[in-house]
Amino acid sequence: MLVLGSLFNLVESVLTVAAALSVQSPFLRSSQHNPDCATARQSLHSNQGDPFTLLNTFNAWVEIKGERGGGSRKWCRRKGLEEQRLYEMVNLRRQFKDLLKDHGLLESDFSTSSDGDRGQRRERLTERKKLHQMKRDHEQQESTKRKVLKMNEGQDEFSSGSDTEKTGRGKKDKKGSGSNVDIQEVKFKLRHNMSELQDAVSVSQDLSSRQQALLKLLLCRGLYPQMALPDEHNTSRKDSDQVFHTKNKQGVVMHPTSVFATDPEVLLVPEEESRDTEANKRESSKHQLLAFVTLLETNRPYLTNCVRVPALQTLLLVANTIDSNADCTRLVVDGWLELELRNPEEALKVLSSALTLRAEWERLLLAQLDHNTSRGESTQGVSRKSTEKLSEGLVRYLMYTEVIYSLRRITALQMQNLYIGPQTESGLSNLKSPGLGSLSPGTEAKPDPIKGGLQVTSFFTYNCLADSRDLYSECLRTFWACPNCDLYMPLTPLERMQHETSCRPAGEQQQEAEPESGQKSSSGMSSLSRVYHCDICNKDLTLTSTEILKHKRQHMYSANN
Repeated sequence: MLVLGSLFNLVESVLTVAAALSVQSPFLRSSQHNPDCATARQSLHSNQGDPFTLLNTFNAWVEIKGERGGGSRKWCRRKGLEEQRLYEMVNLRRQFKDLLKDHGLLESDFSTSSDGDRGQRRERLTERKKLHQMKRDHEQQESTKRKVLKMNEGQDEFSSGSDTEKTGRGKKDKKGSGSNVDIQEVKFKLRHNMSELQDAVSVSQDLSSRQQALLKLLLCRGLYPQMALPDEHNTSRKDSDQVFHTKNKQGVVMHPTSVFATDPEVLLVPEEESRDTEANKRESSKHQLLAFVTLLETNRPYLTNCVRVPALQTLLLVANTIDSNADCTRLVVDGWLELELRNPEEALKVLSSALTLRAEWERLLLAQLDHNTSRGESTQGVSRKSTEKLSEGLVRYLMYTEVIYSLRRITALQMQNLYIGPQTESGLSNLKSPGLGSLSPGTEAKPDPIKGGLQVTSFFTYNCLADSRDLYSECLRTFWACPNCDLYMPLTPLERMQHETSCRPAGEQQQEAEPESGQKSSSGMSSLSRVYHCDICNKDLTLTSTEILKHKRQHMYSANN
């Protein structure tokens, strides 16, 4: 998750969310039934999920800390928060940030140590000397003071064993010395640069809807496969009885501290945007899933720290395995979720787009990791232009993909007859036509020995699902016109997806052909050229995408003749 945040320029938000999800929740259970705390928390809640609520809480707390004379302890008590957890967040956040800097994934900022005039630097130095003196005095007093346990200790309102509250109440035992030191506040100011924290908060405070969509995708990829499916009968249940299902656990409920426990309506599919089919399947384009951090099992199994995401788009982008039928209208994800799309044309389009985005995502991620692990060598890193282009593609796919589909959980009985199994040579010849390459560079399409069908990428297996609707659809071709080039010919669904992966608009080809500023071409060949291995010729050819397409068409025409 941290590496992905550095890749997509969301590092400040990801650092805060990762630190918040790594510690106990700062929201006190004792304040749940307090109406004043519930009202005060409303400004912090986000209907996107608990990670965004924690992000808002941390940002607001840092703002209070930055104010002159800001009473963060009173602010936390008023909102029912345990400030000790927020101190743990900010310390862990700094450790994560130092970890990224040590591995070259985040540039070190040396400007903060030299900014400001001489008077400001002298003022900061004087303040740090005072803080160090206060810390030494406090440690001296604590070492000489006799500790006495009290029966009523820890029973103050909303204390819940908070170390911060106990520290604050320690001043009652120091009437003789008149000390009123919050040692946690002193340690906080010594460890952290307040101006840097405020700058980080300002970056992650007002996230746009596009940034929120991308951040949710990064969270899902970091948390996957911890996903939960809302029960199909939740619309007829009470808010407190909403049921969810995970891959290994059914009948899970939402934790009472979650924002979805008080606002479950945002998880329901709107009635006006869904319809029930004859097979008792609800079709809609607004199906959602929950990505969660932990499954807490006490008297009941609870989902904690959940975030809601669009089901189809997220699954196709982060799933470990995707299996399809012949026309790709039926998809099974990780062996427990089934997505059935109504329109074969839309199914091919959305699946092909997801495969292209995933291939580019993996390429950029590996390029960044290789660049940072070999900093002493001459390796090319990830350009900002490539990252922005991928971010734009992911956001568009998440926010503007409108496809009608049904979503359900596969039962144990359905799992027994899910795959067609290993196929004969005649069946494989229909699947793998002459000249067909792979949808992912560096991999070769090959038959799956267990599921059947054709394993096109490391996660996608084509035509391995048992489907009785059409036994011959895998070898039937339909005419299709490519929107990027003038190709018009009959293709199978797999051949079409392979063409869409290799074919790009003319504008993008011209942009890629132009050399980037400050870089020289190592050879005279075009920047669009790449090494292509033809299985029929058994040769390695250096061709552009258009030349590869023409080469494949020659083999297809010769095979038909």
